[in-house]
Amino acid sequence: MRKSLSLVAAAGAALLAGNLALMPAASAEAPLPTDKQCSKNKPTDNVTKGWCVMINRKKGNCLACHDVITKRFPPDFPAAGNIGPPLVSMKARFPDAAKLRAQIWDPTDINPNSSMLPFGRHKVISEQDIDNIVEFLYTI
Repeated sequence: MRKSLSLVAAAGAALLAGNLALMPAASAEAPLPTDKQCSKNKPTDNVTKGWCVMINRKKGNCLACHDVITKRFPPDFPAAGNIGPPLVSMKARFPDAAKLRAQIWDPTDINPNSSMLPFGRHKVISEQDIDNIVEFLYTI
């Protein structure tokens, strides 16, 4: 009995170690910047620019309505909203980036009763900012 129990424990440990070795190193990635860091140190890559637009209260302010599921949240980041659907697995939910972009640009085209602001149609954020947001969303 003890021998079979130790074999099961050893097999479980080996399986866990193998899975950990195959997992992407998400914890090694730097956390995303806060709004203050975005303003102070202007990001150069489009993904981080998209994140900075999303969290800026004068631009996207996406976190007011959406929860963004990512392991790269800045430490002590405030809780997100729950009015809109959580932003998770966006590439799987929107395999066509143009449809995701259209959803951000004017969600009322798809759903006339949407409570989401038509950011592009109302020129709240620029075309480039919408493209950067789509790039960021495709990383989560």
